[in-house]
Amino acid sequence: MSLQLGLDAIQQGRYHQAVQLLEEFSHNCVDQNSPDYLTAQMWLMKAYQGTGNTEQAIALWQKLIVSDNPEVRKWAEQARPSLPQTPPTESNNLRKAGRAVATGATLAMGGIGGNLALASGVTITLLFGMVLALGLSLVFIVGNDNPVSGLAIAVTITIIFSLAVFFLSPFLMDLTQNWFYKTRWVQIAEIERLSPETAKVIRQVCQQKKITQPRLGIINDQNPTAFTYGSLPNSARLVVSQGLFTYLDDDEVATVYAHELGHIVHWDFAVMTVAATLVQICYLIYSTARTLGRGRGDNKVKDALQTAAVVAYIFYLVGTYLVLYLSRTREYFADHFAAETTGNPNALSRALVKIAYGIVEETSKTQEPSRLIEGTRALGIYDPKAATSTGTAYRISSDPQKVGRIFLWDMFNPWAWWMELNSTHPLTGKRVRALSTYAEQLGLQTEFDMGRVIGEGKNLDKNKLYSNFFVDIVLYGAETIGVVIGLIIGVLLWSASHNPLIILGMLLIGLGMGILIKTFVMYPDYMKAPTTDILTLMSDPYASPLRGQPAQLEGQFIGRGDSGYKFGSDLKLQDPTGMLYLRYASRFGPIGNFLFGMKRVQSLIGQEVETIGWFRRGVAPWMDLIQVQGENGTIVNSYHRFWSFILGGGSIILGLIFSLFLGM
Repeated sequence: MSLQLGLDAIQQGRYHQAVQLLEEFSHNCVDQNSPDYLTAQMWLMKAYQGTGNTEQAIALWQKLIVSDNPEVRKWAEQARPSLPQTPPTESNNLRKAGRAVATGATLAMGGIGGNLALASGVTITLLFGMVLALGLSLVFIVGNDNPVSGLAIAVTITIIFSLAVFFLSPFLMDLTQNWFYKTRWVQIAEIERLSPETAKVIRQVCQQKKITQPRLGIINDQNPTAFTYGSLPNSARLVVSQGLFTYLDDDEVATVYAHELGHIVHWDFAVMTVAATLVQICYLIYSTARTLGRGRGDNKVKDALQTAAVVAYIFYLVGTYLVLYLSRTREYFADHFAAETTGNPNALSRALVKIAYGIVEETSKTQEPSRLIEGTRALGIYDPKAATSTGTAYRISSDPQKVGRIFLWDMFNPWAWWMELNSTHPLTGKRVRALSTYAEQLGLQTEFDMGRVIGEGKNLDKNKLYSNFFVDIVLYGAETIGVVIGLIIGVLLWSASHNPLIILGMLLIGLGMGILIKTFVMYPDYMKAPTTDILTLMSDPYASPLRGQPAQLEGQFIGRGDSGYKFGSDLKLQDPTGMLYLRYASRFGPIGNFLFGMKRVQSLIGQEVETIGWFRRGVAPWMDLIQVQGENGTIVNSYHRFWSFILGGGSIILGLIFSLFLGM
């Protein structure tokens, strides 16, 4: 496709045709630093303006203004006056709550997030104690004759390894940033051009806290995110994506930077680096002890090493949850720091919701999930797994009450607490609630009426919430419970017949019954699945990750749901209210999933379809697909229940054979 054809179309005022020609040329251009590609991008921005697509024009301008080519940057600066400051999307119509006149007010946390110093101190002390104890056990077990030297070796190895990781990890991260994300390091003047208030906040915090200005980076990716890393506050790096400036207003960007500066001031990245390193040492000791235990002939030493491996793995699991708890605590305190520093907790509330919206928007534009968002999940200001529900609500509604209703699940569903245990970030609803309390302390109207959300939550059927939750927890272990019950019955019957096959038979019957009971709860009858929409499903405060909710949706397949996997079998469905991931299951297992992803998925993308499946809600919502209807009838069948029925029924039949025939 010729570039000149696109330029001619613009000159003749045929903007829609120009967009098509220039987009196709840009897509096919191999070298994105070539003059032709850059020219196409500049004129494509003009073509977007000509068609009235201001949002796309601004998004492209945001890329051009940070181009490595100085002539392109100069052109973009001159083109800026003709563009509005923010995309005129429906979501920008959300009313803004106010901010405090003065900054720096002391805000009470009221127990939100616990005690930062205590959480950090206890976590690091426990983890270091675990590593030290495990290191000592290995040194002694291997047979060191001098306990004093054994102690010295264990302590020295622990300290050296931790220090090496502590000081080297930032440089390794720099290499990773440059390699995977092409991070561009910028001066504060460029940040000031993109967000004047942000530059003011950076200078203010660095001056007040007497820290060196962090190294500032921008990643050319429209998925909004921000993160910081380093060893010491005076050598920190603060990186954001270009999408942050696209989707957030000036004051909102400033609060995100203030949040990240809070991590630096609190030494969060340093503490988390040490904590994560100690957890990894626990796993290393587990792996080493397990390997040594397999190869040694001395039974006492072998038994001791195996015991050390078990203890090390337990410490590793405990340490992992301690680090996750510490990470969530530090997010609360960074939010608190941002609220105090800017006097604008409402802007950070909006920022969190808009970041979710931006992630949903960018995901809907591409067929593959963002490598940046997935790769920096633990570092970023927002957990992208939680973006779907909040971003979906904000995408279609300028009413804060509708957005706030999404938070009911975060605040009141017991599954939310359970899922949060495995997350590096607090759930969005809890963070927004905390920020709302800070706004109230400043005498401000809150961005989202969390009082209404709390009031609605108190009227929920608590018996339904908690009885379902406890039953679901039991059902998660249905197979194990079935095996135990079958084993007990088998032993009782064996005492009368003395045939060991009866024990095996009853064990298999118990396993099969457990599988089938769990399957019927997870995958109920779908023949009368109601037609609904994605936002309605996400707003259900009773939704569960185990109990499938039959539902029928109408929408369009817009891409794959598997991050970075070219042959992924899962799909993304978009309807007028939002986007949802659909999980496919072949009756031929993983091989069938791979073949479906390789041969079928690409042809389905872009099709308008009707889908039936079981909706579930965890930190991220999804649907287990049953069937897809196209214009000409059924085009996809999915078999989530198939193998459960095969395994459950097969176990029962095999158990009956052992018990009734072979056991006689």
